[in-house]
Amino acid sequence: MISISEAISIVKNNSKPLLKQTKKSVEKAGGYHLYEDIYSPINMPPFRQSAMDGYALHLHEDLTYTLIGEVQAGNASRLQLKKGEAVRIFTGAPVPDTANAVMMQEKVKVDGNTISITHKINQELNIRPLGEQVKQGDLALKQGTKLTPAAIGYLSSLGITEVSVYKKPNIALVTTGNELIEGGQELTYGKIYESNSKMLLSALYSLKFYDVTIHKVEDDYHQTLSKLKEVINANDLVIITGGISVGDYDFVGKALKELQVEELFYKVKQKPGKPLFFGKKHHSSIFALPGNPAAALTCFYVYVYIALQNMMNKKVNELPRLKAKSVSNFTKKGDRPQILKAIYINEEVEILEGQNSSMQQTFAISNALVYAPEDVNEIKINDMVETILLPV
Repeated sequence: MISISEAISIVKNNSKPLLKQTKKSVEKAGGYHLYEDIYSPINMPPFRQSAMDGYALHLHEDLTYTLIGEVQAGNASRLQLKKGEAVRIFTGAPVPDTANAVMMQEKVKVDGNTISITHKINQELNIRPLGEQVKQGDLALKQGTKLTPAAIGYLSSLGITEVSVYKKPNIALVTTGNELIEGGQELTYGKIYESNSKMLLSALYSLKFYDVTIHKVEDDYHQTLSKLKEVINANDLVIITGGISVGDYDFVGKALKELQVEELFYKVKQKPGKPLFFGKKHHSSIFALPGNPAAALTCFYVYVYIALQNMMNKKVNELPRLKAKSVSNFTKKGDRPQILKAIYINEEVEILEGQNSSMQQTFAISNALVYAPEDVNEIKINDMVETILLPV
């Protein structure tokens, strides 16, 4: 067995950026990272633009102006103002070329076709200049920028409809076990409803990885071998649950060996999730997680998450860790470090009951994991503990 820190280091060093390019329409590019720099095809704004509702003025010495018209947002007319003339204008509307200030409507008195202001104002007041945000040909967004909703809106405002982004990995989820049946089927004696694929699929979707296929195999060596060969050849990441221990009907390890998958580690000194495998073959990274659901999900967040972030070339590749004050007592059994399901609120963390690796109910209400090191046998109320914040 290797330590948790050794296992994390091996995953970091052996899961590399895919650096593959794909095209996405802007509206479907959210959550991706730009593959290349984006240069603005236009000035933004593309014309001198009013920053508010009011009056566009061609300034002169007097404080009164003659009102000669109106300019709405989207108006294409190009009124020419002489000194001392003004037009009613609205937020976002194009400011006439000869206007050199906009006065907000609250500070203007209107009397028929004459308006008056209370004091002299500066040139270009309340006018957004041409190209204020970005000028045509200038860098709009750097390569590697994550496309957040705001970034999508910004690119759309520049008229950009398609972008090159880093391709996300193709992922295969493989579940093993004769005892597994689908929800909706009759639960006969000795069977359980399969949940790992739905759980891990949901975890992947929440992280915006959508190119996922699900595969199920029974505890049969030749079926396992055939399926793993197929998915390893076709995917960037393969996540297997179950079948990685050393029981008579655990065939995953034997199949991976026959397929000449390079074993980077097998078995980690931790609880839950001791029988954890990580390896690679050609372009594909392979994780074999324990079959117990809580153990599988713990290993996903501690290890698979890192590989996913590295594949996307992200600088921050681990979930946030911080010190929190325990509001629970907990006694650790055995000499293995434990990763405990917990609830974190306002710098305090509650270690929950029901830490068995097969128990999903506790995980269902958790938003954090607490790390109890090998040399810590007991956690007491008010102890500061290392806490991993789970994605929400």
